[in-house]
Amino acid sequence: MQTGAPPRNPPPQEDTRATSRISGQAITVATIFGITIAMILASRFVSTSFGGWSQIETILYLSSFLVFCAFGQGLVILVRGLDLSIASMITLGGVLTASFMDGSNAGLYYVAPGILLACALVGCVSGIGVSYFKVPPFIMTMAVGLIIYSLCLGFTQGTPRGYPAPLLSSFMQGRLLDIPLPIFLLLAFIVLGTAVQSFSAYGRKLNAVGDNPLAAYIAGLPSNALVISAYALSALFAGFTGMVLAGYANGATLRMGDDYLLPSIAAVVVGGSSILGGQGSFLGTVGGAFLLTTLATILAALGIEQGWKTIVEGLVILVALIALREQSFAVFRNWFGKDR
Repeated sequence: MQTGAPPRNPPPQEDTRATSRISGQAITVATIFGITIAMILASRFVSTSFGGWSQIETILYLSSFLVFCAFGQGLVILVRGLDLSIASMITLGGVLTASFMDGSNAGLYYVAPGILLACALVGCVSGIGVSYFKVPPFIMTMAVGLIIYSLCLGFTQGTPRGYPAPLLSSFMQGRLLDIPLPIFLLLAFIVLGTAVQSFSAYGRKLNAVGDNPLAAYIAGLPSNALVISAYALSALFAGFTGMVLAGYANGATLRMGDDYLLPSIAAVVVGGSSILGGQGSFLGTVGGAFLLTTLATILAALGIEQGWKTIVEGLVILVALIALREQSFAVFRNWFGKDR
């Protein structure tokens, strides 16, 4: 006969997966910003004009365009997609801004919303093709991008004409408290983007769809509508990037979006987002954009040829992806946690 108190059931183990994910993302974001700061300080050895506020100001200004379009790309990647039409949508936004505003401030108030709406509708087409017709995102967005670029080419006859509204150009080239106005726009955008992706119900639903589409569907989430909305926002913010680029350059070109397609993907992935969806933070994407822009400015100062510059950028991105993997953090935690 057994004596004593009956055995108690062991207490349930606490699920720490969400906490670990948040912790891993926070470490990734902190690491990226730390690397960027170290690169800025080290760039002092490249040029005596580097390492100060003027360089930081330049990095923030130039990276703002990448941050704008990478936000939408991040939402698409969050739902297991990929948007290869971003370059064409940037061109569309820039061409329509220059052509229809045509140097008139009045056009800024009724043309700009129309341009953004047109871009969002194009994104909806991509989203419908991916969600309802099950076309692979790579193929669907590439096809849409080619169509949009061809339409821009035909519309402009190869040479975009016109100018953006003077008010837009003045904003992109203006200063407040001796700080470029676009930097204030960038800071406001970072706050808004972080709130949407990381703290809103909409952002949590996108995470759920990307993490497990079947579970999200069973839970009653409108998975197809959420996917379509991600592509629509990606196209909208790509068009917005084209608008501000047109204001910055006081005009548009047919290749103005080409330099942002691959960096928009790299910034998201380097920032800690999983290319398989369901994981990512906008602050990480911002850090990735800052890192890539800092690297580009340093390589430009070194006078490296374009071919070698591309190779170096690719190697840095590859090393960052390996170093910032969750498995790498686990290895470091286990290593430093060993009893010695």
